Amino acid sequence: MSALVCVARIGAAHGVRGAVKLWTFTEDPFAVKRYGPLLSKDGRRQFEVATAREAKDHLVATFKGVTTRDEAERLNGIELYVPREKLPATDEDEYYHTDLIGLAAVTTDGDALGRVVAIQNFGAGDIIEIAPPKGPTLLLPFSNAVVPEVDLSGGRLVIALPQEIEGEDEDASPSPPREEGGP
Repeated sequence: MSALVCVARIGAAHGVRGAVKLWTFTEDPFAVKRYGPLLSKDGRRQFEVATAREAKDHLVATFKGVTTRDEAERLNGIELYVPREKLPATDEDEYYHTDLIGLAAVTTDGDALGRVVAIQNFGAGDIIEIAPPKGPTLLLPFSNAVVPEVDLSGGRLVIALPQEIEGEDEDASPSPPREEGGP
């Protein structure tokens, strides 16, 4: 089986007839109905969306075989996956995270930096996490300026390392501490 891609996460029960809140990570939230059975992360459990309707920032969905609130509550927090090959092709400069993880990261000069271990998003855009052979991981913005080239078939991506961090001034000496209670 190919790599699994997380497409949704089940939230809290909704109502008393087995419905749940469903957060989808797909461009079209209703695409989760078209992928066929969704899998748990370990691939042992399958879930088939029976109904889905739009709510404020999520879907309200039911799964085949889940008919009570108690059954729905036990599903809270389960992430739902599909095999990578079931997903649509991406546009140019668009990538599935699973396609990037494991790629070699090299500098614009061709020096090895390490391997991509994760793509994070803490709300301000995607961050690429690179594990070097030694030392802590590097967290860099996943932008065209920092990642000018992604070569999926070649198994690598090119990183243009930022020269300095904006706002830092290496020559500046620290300010003397302010006295409390002064003017």
